[in-house]
Amino acid sequence: MSFKPNFTITPKITNALMKIEALKENIKNLPITPNVMKTLRDSARLQSVHYSTRIEGNRLSQKEVERVINHKEHFMGRLRDEQEIKGYYIALEWLESNLSKPITEETLKTIHALVEGGGKKQLKPTPYRDGQNVIKDSSSGAIVYMPPEAKDVAKLMRDMVAWLKDKKEELPTPILAAIAHYQLATIHPYYDGNGRTARLLATLVLYQGGYDLKGLYSLEEYYARNLHAYYDAISRGEHHNYYFGRENADITPWIEYFVLGMLDSFENVKKRAEEAQNKDKTDKSKLLRTLTPKQRQVLTLFEAQDTITSRDIQHLFGFSARSARLLCNTLIAEGFLIISNRAAKNRTYKLSAQYEELIG
Repeated sequence: MSFKPNFTITPKITNALMKIEALKENIKNLPITPNVMKTLRDSARLQSVHYSTRIEGNRLSQKEVERVINHKEHFMGRLRDEQEIKGYYIALEWLESNLSKPITEETLKTIHALVEGGGKKQLKPTPYRDGQNVIKDSSSGAIVYMPPEAKDVAKLMRDMVAWLKDKKEELPTPILAAIAHYQLATIHPYYDGNGRTARLLATLVLYQGGYDLKGLYSLEEYYARNLHAYYDAISRGEHHNYYFGRENADITPWIEYFVLGMLDSFENVKKRAEEAQNKDKTDKSKLLRTLTPKQRQVLTLFEAQDTITSRDIQHLFGFSARSARLLCNTLIAEGFLIISNRAAKNRTYKLSAQYEELIG
């Protein structure tokens, strides 16, 4: 494995990481009802799709993006824009459903296939490019960046994936995510869709490392707010050719930019969560604060269904079947759940009356 990113963990990075950790714990303990949680999550996902595709030049507004995602409208002459929206949304959904899978080259090839798939859910993983691609300035036509040659792409990707696995327990997750984002964009393994795939890879690394915040934030919004700053931060090296500067460039400024973006996004989540909770008609904060951490997590299962099974709990926590049944019995004893169907094989549970109001 020859990939050795060149960076320094500066006081600015350390300070941002400490603030991110504090916010993560603060947000985790906010008394947010499932209805508010769902609203915030849907909004964050919409923003991620809108802003990540907007970075690449997508012309649809956020309201139009929402209508495309909900299959409510088509826009004349915007077929490519619509396909980009659908592709990114499907890729994000796939990512959120496959967090337990290790990050492999196959994972990244699948994400790219979905990004470029125009909304199709079943696609073959995309092979790497077989020729040279060049990034040019759209106005002047000047070469902005020339990625590595096609013959080197497979090894560079293999080394990056191996490095991420090797450093998973050694480096803070936000730094891993920043480097993953940078390196995939640098390798540019495809003719198109590299930026979107790089941003989704960073999201995957963060989510797997415990920085998902229930899907309540959008780093893409931070990037799109000042595109010049985003491109300036990720463009390391004095020469446009990968082999003349970018290969071993100092990426400390990019990591600083990335973690400060996380901090900004987490601060916005806290602000939006508090505002949304204050707008909730019924004050359920007192009851929410009585919940144990496990009860809080189980409560999220009732956002889209009235009853749950021990298998739902098993998947939620990654428990064994036996541990899931034991937790169900504990939640019943605590007065949190009641049995709604006593069938031995298809036993279901629902919230006890006093906690049903938390769902609305």
